Amino acid sequence: MNQVGDLQAKFKALFGTTSNVYRAPGRVNLIGEHTDYSDGFVMPAAIGFSCWVAIAPRDDHHLVIHSESFADTVEVNLDDHMPAPSGKWCDYPLGVAWVLQQAGHNLRGASLLIHGEVPLGAGLSSSAALEISTGLALLDNSGYQVDRTRLALFCQRAENEFVGARCGIMDQFISCHGQPGHGLMLDCRSLDYQLIPIPNGVNLVICNTMVRHEHGSGEYNVRRAECEEGVRELTKVLPGIRALRDVSLAQLEQNRGRLREVVHKRCRHVITENDRVRAAALALQNGEIQSLRKLMADSHQSLRDDYEVSCAELDLMVNLASQQKGVSGARMTGGGFGGCTINLVRAENTTEFQRGVAQGYHSATGRHPDIHVCEASQGAEMIATRGEKSAAESVTNISADV
Repeated sequence: MNQVGDLQAKFKALFGTTSNVYRAPGRVNLIGEHTDYSDGFVMPAAIGFSCWVAIAPRDDHHLVIHSESFADTVEVNLDDHMPAPSGKWCDYPLGVAWVLQQAGHNLRGASLLIHGEVPLGAGLSSSAALEISTGLALLDNSGYQVDRTRLALFCQRAENEFVGARCGIMDQFISCHGQPGHGLMLDCRSLDYQLIPIPNGVNLVICNTMVRHEHGSGEYNVRRAECEEGVRELTKVLPGIRALRDVSLAQLEQNRGRLREVVHKRCRHVITENDRVRAAALALQNGEIQSLRKLMADSHQSLRDDYEVSCAELDLMVNLASQQKGVSGARMTGGGFGGCTINLVRAENTTEFQRGVAQGYHSATGRHPDIHVCEASQGAEMIATRGEKSAAESVTNISADV
């Protein structure tokens, strides 16, 4: 199927005009879970599932946004106060529009058609893909060029302040900066990053448990609050720290008595996970992929026991994966409470891996998992134009503050 042509044809049938098309990918996190909102280190990779946005300008000052996934259309007047969040899909694109307007960008009215192929509720960051593709489309439609890091910060702010999810910067950042064949080690404080090569012949295999436990979204904010409580208490004896990123494991253990037990566990996960990310980056840079097996196993154990965001289905999927041939690492990925695991699998063993995991999971749960074989992919980009301008680089610099 011609993804771009099909989307443009649907757009023309819906809105009666031609359109530009943009895409932004979802992501999988190789290691470094629940560390980004503590100024820590993460190592995500963009994947080959994207959110696609077709857009054309309007003569009025309205945004009309149609989602194929939800078969729903919303319309707002940009001259009015932005509507209150509804708790629905439209909060994400409307939140991005709100943040851009607040930052001083006078957005032009636009019609948008959104097509999402990132699995929903699977921990692969469909929300960031929607935010980034929408933000890129809205800015370009209004004549603004945007630095990719600034765009990621705009979209993070939209999710934090409009949607109400206190996410860190990782998902939006990798959706903007992903590169084929590479993971990305990101310092979530400075936003400095390194591209980390993924060895040839190694596939990123994502296994979807097909479950999403309802308490997950609220627990995310609880975990963040527990980390912040830990920092507040530790600051009383370690006055130079700003986040858990600044605390060593030895310092944490020396001051364990100052923390509630649950807060101590949350802090221990973040601190040890940061160490694992740096060790994983070094291993990949040196071509020592087998070192990731223990690092990823320890990461999953820490997420299960200290951060308590795993679940029976994720644990089962990781255990099944670890028993297969050609596996260099397996762990849960994403926010947890369901969703997906990430597995590094030699290409020649991938088919056998898929079969073994699928059969074992179905036998134990009665569910058929979705298993996706991926490669690290390109970040957000303009894909096609409506013939009015070049599809050359549309991302440079912008002067407005986030």
